[in-house]
Amino acid sequence: MSDLLDTFNIAASGLSAERLRLQTIATNMANAHTTRTAEGGPYERRVPIFEAVAIDPFGDELDRATHRVVVAGIEGDGRPPLQVYDPSHPDANAEGYVLYPSVNILQEMVDLMTTSRTYEANASVVESTRAMALRALEIGR
Repeated sequence: MSDLLDTFNIAASGLSAERLRLQTIATNMANAHTTRTAEGGPYERRVPIFEAVAIDPFGDELDRATHRVVVAGIEGDGRPPLQVYDPSHPDANAEGYVLYPSVNILQEMVDLMTTSRTYEANASVVESTRAMALRALEIGR
């Protein structure tokens, strides 16, 4: 029984992590042209940091090798902002350059598709595990 619950916990942690990744991607896309933030300067692209955590670090060898995912944090990606020459822009510096976020919409779309597929895979694991548990209960009747 604990193996089924572990499977649900692993898949649920994946669903939760990928949902947060989707939200981060949406935020990046929404701020792709934000040149001014409350902190000053252009928006910085964010990425979630995932970490594997053992389900049972004190269990048998299989339990120690089985991990769930947790979000360790959300960090800026560290890439420098893009400089675009536009002296008429209100945020242009003395040389006429505007600093834009280093958000690549194409990269964000690819990340969005990958995240969506991973979310669907975790949802399939939950559904398949549920179906197997129901079949096992039917066999026991």
